[in-house]
Amino acid sequence: MTVLAVVGAGRGLGAAVARRFGQVGFDVALLARSQERVDALAGELGAEGIGARGFAADVRDRASLSAALDRAADTLGPVEVLQYSPIPQPEFLRPVLETTPEDLAAALEFSVHGPVTAVTRVLPGMRALGRGTVLLVNGGSAARPDPRVAGTSVAFAGESAYGQMLHDVLAGEGIHVGQLVVPGAITPGDARTDPAVLADTLWAMHTERDGFRRLARDLDA
Repeated sequence: MTVLAVVGAGRGLGAAVARRFGQVGFDVALLARSQERVDALAGELGAEGIGARGFAADVRDRASLSAALDRAADTLGPVEVLQYSPIPQPEFLRPVLETTPEDLAAALEFSVHGPVTAVTRVLPGMRALGRGTVLLVNGGSAARPDPRVAGTSVAFAGESAYGQMLHDVLAGEGIHVGQLVVPGAITPGDARTDPAVLADTLWAMHTERDGFRRLARDLDA
């Protein structure tokens, strides 16, 4: 089976990506903190003919995230596509002069330790398949630091660097790593940032495999 794992799955972008990939035959592992919510989303997708299962995981708890990805692989098969796109928590969005070391530690757990944990867990399966894709989804502060949201600006910079290094070293193994930066909000009905539009972009990144970073819209828009 061909498996997509969405870390940070919700009813917006996560659901849209699950539908986009599910429509072409992917089974989908939905990972988020609430088992009840991912089970409900999996049920809705299942009613649309998409094979989906929910797995509870906290991205700031490495053991929890590792165990959830292991359960997903045991249930559905090795993960071919990993999307890491949890929504940053409010404490990461404070102005730089109000941001504490504790705030940064939490943001780094969320946006650096989490992706590293997830990739480390799924990479052996991708290598066994001989193919794979890692898709990182971040806000605009990943591309341009914003003093209004210091935690994500610092942590997304680390996630971006990690992703770029993976892109460079894994390309020769048939494993593509890409980052989608979405400046501003994900907005239903918007021509550039509607969840379904972004899902199409992520599908194109998976299939076209032609570079590391794409912007959903211009940073100055």
